[in-house]
Amino acid sequence: MTSHVVLGLGGCVDYELKLSSSILEQLVVAYEIHDAELTSSVTVTNERELVISILTYLKKGGGGEHFVASSECLSAFAGRFPTRTTLGGTSVRAAMEMSRLGVPSTLHLVSLNDIVRRLLPASCDYICSGDGDTLYPHLIVQYDQDLRVRAGDIDIRAPFPNRLIYVNDPANESMLLSDELGSLLREARVFLISGFNAIRDRRTLDLRLSTLRSHMRQLPAEAVVYYEDAGFHEPGHSQLVRDALLEVIDVHGLNEDELQSHLGYAVDLLSVTEVARALESLCALIPVPTLVVHTKYWSAAYGERAGDYAEPLNEGIVIASTRYSHGDGYAGHHYELMRNRPRRTEAVDFAAALEGRMGGVVRCLPGFELDVAAPTTIGLGDAFVGGFLAAVARGRSST
Repeated sequence: MTSHVVLGLGGCVDYELKLSSSILEQLVVAYEIHDAELTSSVTVTNERELVISILTYLKKGGGGEHFVASSECLSAFAGRFPTRTTLGGTSVRAAMEMSRLGVPSTLHLVSLNDIVRRLLPASCDYICSGDGDTLYPHLIVQYDQDLRVRAGDIDIRAPFPNRLIYVNDPANESMLLSDELGSLLREARVFLISGFNAIRDRRTLDLRLSTLRSHMRQLPAEAVVYYEDAGFHEPGHSQLVRDALLEVIDVHGLNEDELQSHLGYAVDLLSVTEVARALESLCALIPVPTLVVHTKYWSAAYGERAGDYAEPLNEGIVIASTRYSHGDGYAGHHYELMRNRPRRTEAVDFAAALEGRMGGVVRCLPGFELDVAAPTTIGLGDAFVGGFLAAVARGRSST
C-alpha cells in the first residue's frame, strides 16, 4: 500500500446532537443547577457535571473537548435528543472532505468497526493498529447562536454557534501505532498528525511520541508535515507533544479557542493590534516554520513561508464554509457557489490591515459573508484541514 497523503493518527464514531432549550431547562431544574456553578472545569464524571460543562461553554459561545469518566452519562444524555451517527476525528473528517475534492488518502486508525467500514469513502484506504473491532462513540454537542436557557437563577443566551466534544475512548486514549506506519510514510508527500490530545497517561504519551518519531524517519525530506492542535484531555500534555514534535513539523494548525488557550487570554479577532501581538507571542511559544490559525472571521499563515500557503488557506476556508452552510450533505455545486460568495467586509478590512502591518511573514484571507439559520458547527476545523491539505497535496503532486 502506498499513498501520497497519510492522515493520522486516530478516528472514531460520533453521535451528533443539537441542543434544545426545553431539555436543558428540564435538566437544570432536575439537577438543581445554579448560575454560580457555571465555571470552567476539566472534570466531568456524571450527567449533572456534563450539563454544567455544556452550559458554561454555551454562556460564552465557546467550543472545546473533554474527557468524561463515565461513558454511561454520555449515553444517558445522548438518549434525550435525536442523534445521528457519523465518523469523527480530525484525520477521518479531513479525509472525507479531501475525497470530495478528488484527493485520495490513507488513514491510520486505532479503532475499526462496521460503521467505519460503511461510512468511509471508497477513495480512503486505511491501516488500523487495533487487533479486533471496537466501538467507543464520542458525543458531539452542537448549539445554535441565540439558544437561550432560562431556569432557576440561570438566564443565558449563546452569543455564537459552536460545538463541544465529550469523550470516553480507550482506543484513542491508548493511541497504539501500527507497525505498518513507517513503510506507509516512505511515499508520503503530506502527513497529518492529530489525536495525541486524547492520551491521558504520561508514560503512554512519551512512548507513542518516541515511536512516531521513529516511523517519521522514513518520510521523504520534501514531505509536508501538518500538526493540528486540539483540546487536550490532560492540558499539560500539550506542551509535551509540541516539545517532542517541533523539529519535525512544517505547519502547526489551530483554531481560535486553542489560540487563546495557549496564550492564556482573550483575543479580539478583529483587532489588528491584538492579533499581531497574539501571532508573535504564539510563534515564541510554538517556533515552527509556519503557524496556521483558522477562525470564524479569517484564516492566516504566519512564518517565512506564509505566502506559499495562500491557496491552501483559501481552499480550507471554502470547504469549512460550505460545511457550515450545508452540513454533510453538500454537493459539488454548493462548493462552487461558495467560492464566489462575497467575503465579510470587516474581515476583508482586517486581513488587508494585518498584512500591511506585519508584511510578508503573514498571509491572511477573510472568511465569507454567511447568514445561515441552522449552521453546522461540527467538524469545521477538520473540514478546513481537509481543504488545506488537499491544496498542499495538489501542489506537491505538480512539482
